[in-house]
Amino acid sequence: MGTARLVAAIGVNHGAVSDDQLTERARNAGIITEYRDWRGRSVRVPAETLAAILQALEQPVATPTTAAAELPTTPPEAAQRLELPAKRQWGFTVQLYSVRSTGSWGHGDLHDLAELAQWSAAELGAGFLLVNPLHAAEPLEPVSPSPYLPMTRLFVSPLYLRVEDIPEYRSLSADARTRIEMLAGPLRVANTTADLIDRDAVWRAKRAALQMVFAVPLSAEGAAAFAEFRAARGRDLERWADWCALAERHGGDWRTWPAELHDPDHGDAAVARDGELTESAEFHAWLQWQADAQLAMAQRAARAAGMEYGVIHDLAVGVHPGGADAWAHQRELVGGFSVGAPPDGFNQLGQDWAQPPWNPRALAAAEYRPLGELFAASLRHAGGIRVDHVMGLMRLWWVPAGEQPDRGAYVTYDHRASVAALARTTAGSARGNADPASGTGSHGANPQGGAPAVAIGEDLGTVDPWIRAYLAEHGILGTEMLWFALDRSGHPLPPARWRRGCMATVGTHDVPTVSGFLTGEQVTVRAQLGVLKNPEQRERADSEQALSRWRAVLEGCGLLPAGEPPDIAQFTVALYGYLQMTPALLLGVSLADAVGDRRTQNIPGTSDEYPNWRIPLCDDQGRSVLVEDLPSNPLLRRVCDAIRGG
Repeated sequence: MGTARLVAAIGVNHGAVSDDQLTERARNAGIITEYRDWRGRSVRVPAETLAAILQALEQPVATPTTAAAELPTTPPEAAQRLELPAKRQWGFTVQLYSVRSTGSWGHGDLHDLAELAQWSAAELGAGFLLVNPLHAAEPLEPVSPSPYLPMTRLFVSPLYLRVEDIPEYRSLSADARTRIEMLAGPLRVANTTADLIDRDAVWRAKRAALQMVFAVPLSAEGAAAFAEFRAARGRDLERWADWCALAERHGGDWRTWPAELHDPDHGDAAVARDGELTESAEFHAWLQWQADAQLAMAQRAARAAGMEYGVIHDLAVGVHPGGADAWAHQRELVGGFSVGAPPDGFNQLGQDWAQPPWNPRALAAAEYRPLGELFAASLRHAGGIRVDHVMGLMRLWWVPAGEQPDRGAYVTYDHRASVAALARTTAGSARGNADPASGTGSHGANPQGGAPAVAIGEDLGTVDPWIRAYLAEHGILGTEMLWFALDRSGHPLPPARWRRGCMATVGTHDVPTVSGFLTGEQVTVRAQLGVLKNPEQRERADSEQALSRWRAVLEGCGLLPAGEPPDIAQFTVALYGYLQMTPALLLGVSLADAVGDRRTQNIPGTSDEYPNWRIPLCDDQGRSVLVEDLPSNPLLRRVCDAIRGG
């Protein structure tokens, strides 16, 4: 749509409107009309983008209790300051689906999480374990692979359930157990290979097994615990379960359902009228009860083994536009736009995450309760929360449908209200009880007690300085990534100049592993996929220059021998030794780096072109690495010694 049509659409006589008038009106609506890019250059937002966003923001907003003309004017409460860690802690950062064991079904699960937490705490002294978002995908094939594009952020994917850990499994007949073993067998064989994770095969097998266990009658105690869980999760659980039931019948995108089901209230009523749908919804509510119990057990195990924080959960920045949360929050989300990010040094075309943005006026009308509910869900059984793209609490990059990511704009939110919701929810949570015997049984919730949880904001990329300052002022840790920790001349930032109030890592799931950088595979793959903005040779030269600078710095710090080309293992250990020299309060060790894995988990800007989120944990030779293999991995031991300063 051209500028004239868009300006006309927002109710202005386009013949009399100048660019300056459009810019002023956009600024008044909370749209940032000019920003500095990753190179420090000033960029003006296209007029078409401003007009499209302005049109969306000026639509009437209504919530069940508040009309658009009656938005609350009460100032938001001041955000409290969270406690910072009393001493430095380190821990593994993992993509849990990729971390398998001899007992898991081709996909890492919550039993594996508990085992990894116990071992890394008791044997290595780890203080936390940061996992990818465990949010739920659709309950039918094909199962979406991305943890960062879920159907809901309020509930957990049943793919992470360990079937054999459900109490009712023990009541199954010998024949039923045999059938479940037959379902699990081929998937356990796949654990020993480097083949891509097949979520569809995992879900087919687990669903069949879980339905057998679901058919076992609950004891009186179990039934009471299930009822208590349903009451505690309330309408959110009911709506998720109803969406799952309807999705199984009509497809995993509510926008394609019969028109009468687009209204969640009508959808709930349809489920209640249909016995088959009611039974399906009951099953999906039961799955969440089981996931909640296994999450609680993992956190208790982590704390009992000596972890300071235990499991830290990751909260994705948004949801699938056709999923359950988008269905339930149609009043608070804006259609016709995607959340993303402007171009940066690694993602030079910008990013489009295919997620609808929050409407800032609707969030204000709801007094930012939807955000608080998301934080609370992630912190139910956790020692902390990592908020992906934490800048989204202040402003989000909106990309109009059909446009390239670099033609978006930042839309602002009430940062006082959003940060207050995060701080209040985190302060009201606790790290879990270190005594596993203190639980209320295998089906009971983990009683909260002890020191408060920690909040980490992923603030990488293009970030205004005031955002980091405001988060730090309220005790929310930032994130520093070694590859991006550079001074203005592009040289590695000296350790003393790193932030103290942050979690420091070498990389993230969106950048290559150390092995991938050193071998040059990260340039080769991105060039093949067509996501480089610079010519391939220039990209290779830039990469080699960056590695040369890091080699010189590591040699200067005594972390690498001078004049000798380091091998991948030496370089990996040296980089984590460099992290240890910084003042950062939390140090994150990528489990993929620690075992020498070469493949990148995710390449932004791709979907089917690259097997994002489907790569199992492997060593430098491409061999599968299971949880049972970790204690004997020599590189892992060396990396952990380096991060501890040993």
